[in-house]
Amino acid sequence: MAQMTVPTLATWCAVYTIADQASEPYLSYVLHEDEELIDGIKSLLSKITPPDPVPTPGARVWTAPAEVAHQAALRTSMRSLGLSGSLTHQITPGIGPTLATASAVGGETVVLPLVARNRVIGMLTLGKPTDEHFRQEILELAEDLSRRAALALDNARLYSERTAISQSLQRSLLPPELPSVDGVEVDVIYRAAGEGNEVGGDFYDLFPISDGAYGFAIGDVCGTGPNAAAVTGLARHALRLLAREGLSGPAVLERLNSAILDEGARSRFLTLLYGEMRPQEDGSAELKVVCAGHPLPLRLRQDGTVEPAAEPQPLLGVIEDLELYEQTVTLDPGDVLLCVTDGVTERREGPRMLGDDGLTDVLATCTGLTAGAVAARIMRAVERFASEPPSDDMAILAMRVPGLHTE
Repeated sequence: MAQMTVPTLATWCAVYTIADQASEPYLSYVLHEDEELIDGIKSLLSKITPPDPVPTPGARVWTAPAEVAHQAALRTSMRSLGLSGSLTHQITPGIGPTLATASAVGGETVVLPLVARNRVIGMLTLGKPTDEHFRQEILELAEDLSRRAALALDNARLYSERTAISQSLQRSLLPPELPSVDGVEVDVIYRAAGEGNEVGGDFYDLFPISDGAYGFAIGDVCGTGPNAAAVTGLARHALRLLAREGLSGPAVLERLNSAILDEGARSRFLTLLYGEMRPQEDGSAELKVVCAGHPLPLRLRQDGTVEPAAEPQPLLGVIEDLELYEQTVTLDPGDVLLCVTDGVTERREGPRMLGDDGLTDVLATCTGLTAGAVAARIMRAVERFASEPPSDDMAILAMRVPGLHTE
């Protein structure tokens, strides 16, 4: 905005912004056709009271900069005549611009409000070094520019606020940190798609249940935005509550399915992998898993073989009276269980898709790696699969039982 006014419409320009109705105008930007004068003008303007944020359309004269400039010139003249001391200190105490700065702002200065949604969100200030008035056609151009600038500034603020709210909400839907599990390495990587201005539906969780057992989950709610966030929050908190009541995995998901359907028109279907993990005395870990419409978990054995660790079952939020079942998986020392959302398997480059086979091939190269290194290698492979940024959220949950003698 400022670059469009200097030097076309004015010699110098200043932009004030107002965060909200309770905030004072803030000097955000200063521009002069002579770059060496910018710092001096900014210093001068920062020491005088900003113009009042009057919402009346059109330009109005602001005399404060010129008054400061004239007093600075008078101060200099009196000093040159030897009239220093208390007399000169009575002239604008605390403000001492150089003559060059004073000359730059000594002419007419006008202020135009930046109005959006019936509120002043800033002000555009234009100045000249001489007392020559701004021509009417210049003021009309400046008024049109101020209207466009106000709209652009307001849209940018709304976008920034929306992004901040979405990111805050997304963080609230994910666990702040994963608990430490004795005898099992656990690591997770989460990547939000786009610029983070939409709440995604991917989530994960790991939480203690009782007697050394842990519940883990990774899921994907259909869609984005508030409705998806509502189902995500419902799923995550319901899983913890129901699991800690001592219900089996199938019973937990069946209750969650009913709760999602109870939401009615606001409900979204949900794919979910849920399991209970219990480390064993022999160094292995026993897992009981239910895979409801979610990409199947993959088990990597020490010898490099990879195989699905569950069977597919219906997703949640579509069918009433689901009858699910759980499967038992044993992770021996050195084994890895990899769980992902479909943003990983559905990563595309033109007609090519990573898919389950591509993910299996990458996981097969991870023998001997820690859980964190496995998750990182999978994410690197997914990101490198296509040149374009990912269009879907991605979550990777890796669990590994350390080897007995090699670590």
